[in-house]
Amino acid sequence: MEMAREGKEAVPARLGLWDAVSIIVGIVIGSSIYTTPWLIFQNVPGPWAALGLWLLCGVLSLVGALCYAELATTYPRSGGDYVYLTRAFGPVAGFLFGWAQLAVILPGSAGAMAFIFGDYAADLFGHAPDSAARIEFATLAGAAAVVALSLLNAAGVVFGKGVQNALVAAKVLGLGGIILVGLLWSKPAAFDGTAPAAGQAPAFGLAMILVLYAYGGWNDAALVAADLRRRHDITRALVLGTAGITLIYLAVNAAYILGLGFDEARQFRPTIAADLLRVGLGDAGGRVMNVLVMVSALGAINGLLFTRTRLGSALGADHRLFAVLDRWHPTLKTPVWALAVQSALTLAMIFLVGTARGRGAIDQALAAVRVGPIPWEDYHGGFDTIFAGTAPVFWAFFLLTGLSLFVLRVKDARIERPFSLPVPLFPLLPVVFCGMCVFGLYSASAYAGWVALIGIVPLAVGLPLYWASRRTVPAGSKGA
Repeated sequence: MEMAREGKEAVPARLGLWDAVSIIVGIVIGSSIYTTPWLIFQNVPGPWAALGLWLLCGVLSLVGALCYAELATTYPRSGGDYVYLTRAFGPVAGFLFGWAQLAVILPGSAGAMAFIFGDYAADLFGHAPDSAARIEFATLAGAAAVVALSLLNAAGVVFGKGVQNALVAAKVLGLGGIILVGLLWSKPAAFDGTAPAAGQAPAFGLAMILVLYAYGGWNDAALVAADLRRRHDITRALVLGTAGITLIYLAVNAAYILGLGFDEARQFRPTIAADLLRVGLGDAGGRVMNVLVMVSALGAINGLLFTRTRLGSALGADHRLFAVLDRWHPTLKTPVWALAVQSALTLAMIFLVGTARGRGAIDQALAAVRVGPIPWEDYHGGFDTIFAGTAPVFWAFFLLTGLSLFVLRVKDARIERPFSLPVPLFPLLPVVFCGMCVFGLYSASAYAGWVALIGIVPLAVGLPLYWASRRTVPAGSKGA
């Protein structure tokens, strides 16, 4: 164990400002912008309301980014929220967050993006939208992507960030194509949306959490704060990344509306980006967009694996039950065990939700305690099911991180803060951020219903695991 720790501590800080921005963009723009706009459009009154919602959520994400900037620069140890929650609320809070990331949030996020990769791959090969063959193909393709990127990340930090930067470059090309087609082949009166059809009454809460989910991931830059050469770059990366993503999202959604027309864009379109390019460039354009979206999803999965394994390493350093996650390869300087565990859990999530046998196993388990079965058909397949099942857990811990900023301002009043929210931004911005999290938690729970058990049950397992893994003095409770 000691040798593994030494190998880990020898890892130099190699990431610069644009590497961190690339990680943020790669994680955030990975799946939702290519698959959920049709559902968001269904749940807002009209096209201008849709764009206004994307702008509002971009501003709220920037508020959150500024709150995270103070935490990340003050506590730059690799681990992000895990470190903040441990210091603010004690080791049990940090452990449960780390466990939730390990067992729920990362498998959910990476699994959802893997399904986007698989859906667009299935569309590329001509599978019908709702066929059993398409679902099976998408599940297998997404699982293969997770395995391949896990192996690439095991090659080292420098190789990992190089892959990430290349994937982001391809992502920019795809987004540019969407915007260009929307502008060049815009439909007359594209913004003249009509009232939704019967059974499609707008649900603003659902639309908002879907948009906020699309922005999710900017906070993951905090997980690699220890890998940055200059600590203050984390603030710049969070602000630049979030502001840039907001502008991109507004342009892409405007392109969907212009190119398809609002009424058409709000129909069931899980591959809306490819549908748009077919309007302007025919089937060839659709196939090109399929490939670019697949590349974009790969960038998101890669970014998640790169950042979240750092959290697994922090969890392993503090809790002996997960000590294997803190073992870094002595030559490659990478957390190979953390990568292996995270990949295995992500694959389990994909196959449980994406296969009939997996869904049946979940229903049988719920039937044993007289709950369910889950109405799988109400959640439009793999992506939406994973989103619904894991979002409540995500928002609960996001809220705790917002509250930790208040606690740590008091508890660690004398600690140096390279970046600190000035009055009146403090306490105003943290209050706004916490309010957003409360709304997100409520809306996500209402939308998920019994599907939330996909996230809640694994989280509950974390309590007995914590008592089995306690150490006398957790490393996360020491000074920064």
